[in-house]
This record gives sequence, C-alpha cells and structure tokens, in this order.
Amino acid sequence: MSTDAVPVFKLYGETRHWPTPDLLHWESIPERSQLHDWKIHPHRHTDLLHLLHLSAGRVNLELEGSQRSHEAPLIIVVPAMSIHGFHFTPDTQGHIITLASPLADRLEERLGAQAGAMSLATAYPLNAARPARRIATLVDQLGEEYRHPAPGRECILEAFTEALFIEISRLAVRQTNASSAKAPRPQGRGLAHLQSYQALIEKQFRQQPSIEKFAEQLGMTSAHLNLLCRRLANRSALQLLHERLLLEAKRQLTYTNMTVGQVADSLGFSEPAYFTRFFKRLTGLAPRDFRRRQPDA
Repeated sequence: MSTDAVPVFKLYGETRHWPTPDLLHWESIPERSQLHDWKIHPHRHTDLLHLLHLSAGRVNLELEGSQRSHEAPLIIVVPAMSIHGFHFTPDTQGHIITLASPLADRLEERLGAQAGAMSLATAYPLNAARPARRIATLVDQLGEEYRHPAPGRECILEAFTEALFIEISRLAVRQTNASSAKAPRPQGRGLAHLQSYQALIEKQFRQQPSIEKFAEQLGMTSAHLNLLCRRLANRSALQLLHERLLLEAKRQLTYTNMTVGQVADSLGFSEPAYFTRFFKRLTGLAPRDFRRRQPDA
C-alpha cells in the first residue's frame, strides 16, 4: 500500500472527531476496538501522537510497513504521520493516550533530546517490573484526572504526560537500538515542509497571517503549500490554520471566563460577529451555545 493510499484520519480541530477541547484524549482500548471487531485498519494522522499501553492481551501491530505480534505488557509509540494498524485479541486490556501536536511539540521542546523516542514508531516490551509499574501508574493517574476534572486539570495532565515521556525515553535507551531511537526517522521533503508549516501555525495562529505569508516564510508558493497540505493532510493550508484557531477557541470558551468578544480579540478576529460566524460555520453552534453545553469543570 502506497503512502498516498493510506487514509488520513480527521484532525484534532474537527468538532465531530476530536471529542474534547483538551490537547489530550484518554480512553480504554476495548472501548473503541471492540466496536470494530478488535481490528483498526492501517491509517495515519497528520498531527496526533498515540501512546498505547497494553496491560493484558496481545496485538498484531502494523507499524510503518512492518507487522509483528506483541504480548502485554508493552507500550507503543505512534508519532504523527506514522502508518499504523492494530488487531487486538479480545482479552486485551489497556489504554490509548492521544496528544494533539501543540502539546506534543511543547513537551518535546521542553525535554529536548530526551524526547527523541517520541519520534520513533516502535513498541517497547515492559519486561522489567519497576518500569512496568511506574508506567502503569502514570497511565492510571492520567485516566483518573481525565475522567474527573478538577482545578489545575491542564497542568497536572501535562505533568503526568511529561513523566510518561521520560519513562519511555528510558526504555528507548535500554533497547539495543538506542542510537536509532535518539534520532527521528528519515522523512521526505514534503513531510518536512508540512511539519514546518504546522510549527509556524502554532507560533502565529493568533495573528492569522495569510497563506501567502506562511508560504513566503517557507520559501515556496501558496499553491505549492496547498498542494502539500492536501496531499499529506487531506486539508487545505487554510483549513489547517482554521482547525488550530477553532481548537483554541473551544479551549477558551470551556476553561476561561473570557467573553466572546475577548476570545475573538485574542485570536485575531477584527469583530466578534466575524468570530461567531467562523465558529458556527465549523461547529454548527454559536460560541455562547457551545459554552452552555460544556459541563462545569
């Protein structure tokens, strides 16, 4: 199967497919997989990082073109754009933690070289008791905080995730292929350009530069940038920018007391009415209606 033929699943900014205004999603593996007869067909995401922790069962893992069977306990790292598929046995227990790229990028920048393992698609058997216990505890703590929101939720979720990154980096060092785990896998020029564009979006989305301005910073034409985005992400360059704006809008409406006008201003909209039209077009709800539907944190 060619890379272009592999489906690209929806991005975190899409209301119907990313179930939370958080930058992190936590769920049990059986919860989703048993709906699909325990099989998830090969696919990829442009801007999501998966961490799967299996505490029981077995998985036939397809990762970047290779297939291998693994028994629990283990943890699987699936970086953005990595082709991956899973066939779990029905007795599988465990959880999947999905990070949107803004959070993954922030943690990787903070941890530096120690986060190198996050860019390598691989599975780490948890053979030693101590690392297995520590990772299982962190995954459980993440789930407890995720399911029961409380003040400081975002900070503590990020702290637990950072600790999980560090534990995985220690596993990578222990592997015989530690040298390859410290460096990102080779990537094509097109993917590198897409990742550079996503990094620019993260830095500048509040100013809402034109696509022409983004393309100029990347040293290409806007037509070329759009072509790359559509080929690799199934989205236009403008849609990727709008998805990041939408995510931030939902986060601010959910977790702050800012007025709709203040949210609009913070995200670079010239008028609240323009922001309201933008938000309703992408979600089907006006910002105030979206806010009323959110549970109290």
